[in-house]
Amino acid sequence: MNESLLEILCCPLDKHELELEDAEYAADDDEEIVDGALSCSECGERYPIEDGIPNLLPPDMREETPA
Repeated sequence: MNESLLEILCCPLDKHELELEDAEYAADDDEEIVDGALSCSECGERYPIEDGIPNLLPPDMREETPA
């Protein structure tokens, strides 16, 4: 996930801004986020970033989806 996407992504539950947490960047690109989490500034819900892909599914749907 490119760091510039943070400007357009929002929380799917309440549409508030997401903040990057625990980011791990690609070794060859300091703007490419490989792992970490996005946290909603309003409701506090966390969305994981795994292998460069943010999982923005609502929490109840995330648990049913196989990894």
